[in-house]
Amino acid sequence: MHDQLTRLPRSPFGPSEEEVRANLAGEASADAALSLHDAELAADSTGPEIPRDLTAAAFFDVDNTMVQGASIVHFARGLAARKYFKTSDLVDVAWKQVKFRVTGKENSADMASGREKALAFIAGRSTAELAELGEEIYDEIIADKIWPGTRALAQMHLDAGQQVWLVTATPVELAQVIAKRLGLTGALGTVAESVDGKFTGRLVGDILHGLGKAHAVRTLAIREGLNLKRCTAYSDSHNDVPMLSLVGTSVAINPDSDLREVAKNRGWEIRDFRTGRKAAKIGVPTALALGAAGGAVAAAVTRRRDR
Repeated sequence: MHDQLTRLPRSPFGPSEEEVRANLAGEASADAALSLHDAELAADSTGPEIPRDLTAAAFFDVDNTMVQGASIVHFARGLAARKYFKTSDLVDVAWKQVKFRVTGKENSADMASGREKALAFIAGRSTAELAELGEEIYDEIIADKIWPGTRALAQMHLDAGQQVWLVTATPVELAQVIAKRLGLTGALGTVAESVDGKFTGRLVGDILHGLGKAHAVRTLAIREGLNLKRCTAYSDSHNDVPMLSLVGTSVAINPDSDLREVAKNRGWEIRDFRTGRKAAKIGVPTALALGAAGGAVAAAVTRRRDR
């Protein structure tokens, strides 16, 4: 993929290589998310029918928004315990996450290094194997690290009949495990190329990050017929401002300092579920509650008409 991109002629007025990669990553993520969602529905069609608000949805970042800490570090811990790679590699991943939390910014060199190591690990392995490992590691480590306050917000949207999607740089197969365990609609995540059910060691586009997340959300919204003005997005990171800026309602969850400042300037809701924070509240934001209630009413009316 990299060779293909470098061979493409670049117009000074056209998108940068970074933007091209972000767009490819976003479209691939939407494709994979909908494919995995359809597969889940086909495998389990016995669940109760839930009234649906067809034009509204909620999008949740994962790391430090839905899950305490970095999901990829939690998965890496589980893989290291199974001897899939060395403990020193886990320390390296964890250190880069610490730097990110301290500075509030992601280092491009760190991201590139992490990408190379991750791709080297999965090359030649089956997609099914990664999903199975994800299920085990979720139960062992991640289940106890879900923020109850954020989970309650996601449930509010589900109860209103709205789709709820995770949006994360974590591989889509692992992100889908988290979504499935939480009873959410699905997950938009980084897509690693696979052929005949095995990873090639290459990414489709790039890691789902920044502009890539925004493009993934926009692409999914088009395909699902969503009205982004009626949608809600949640994140802890200033890097997700492009995604947060797409939707009608934006909420900063456990925000870093830069996102907190942006949220204050733009009048976005701020929810902080971290221990000891003055802003921590368990209640649902008024604007969100009203939006969800309106969605529930619309869904109920639609259901009555269908009858």
